[in-house]
Amino acid sequence: MSTPVTVRFAAEEDAATVGALLDDFNTEFESATPGAAFFAERFTELLRRDDVLVVLAETAAGDVVAFAFLTLRPTPYYRGPLAQLEELYVRPALRDAGIGTRVLTAAIDEVRGRGAGEMHINVDEIDHDTRRFYERHGFVNIEPGEDYRMLCYLREL
Repeated sequence: MSTPVTVRFAAEEDAATVGALLDDFNTEFESATPGAAFFAERFTELLRRDDVLVVLAETAAGDVVAFAFLTLRPTPYYRGPLAQLEELYVRPALRDAGIGTRVLTAAIDEVRGRGAGEMHINVDEIDHDTRRFYERHGFVNIEPGEDYRMLCYLREL
């Protein structure tokens, strides 16, 4: 079932929203977090940069329910940048509704338009659902696994 959302790119005025989502993401997965206010301050700076991209999914009511945070960096292997998908988060109640796919697709389309040659994402080895999500979208694990490792997934664009 697809949940109606609008996918758009974040602007500097979205920094507090993105910061709150990243804090929620870290809290949900029991990762250390400096807090939403700190992240909001960082995203105020980061969203000014040309090598940072944040994709948002927003409901008709104006609630932002998902985001993807990407960085771009130079690489000698392509004329364009290498895209690193740093984070992708969908609020738990809305997972499996196609929102993550829409956010990821928008991110891929945007970085491909910027000339990126490939996209990377690091995924916890034990996070099988997340691994299946990225594999379904054409990402391939390029590292042999051992329990509780981060795996590097890659997709050529």
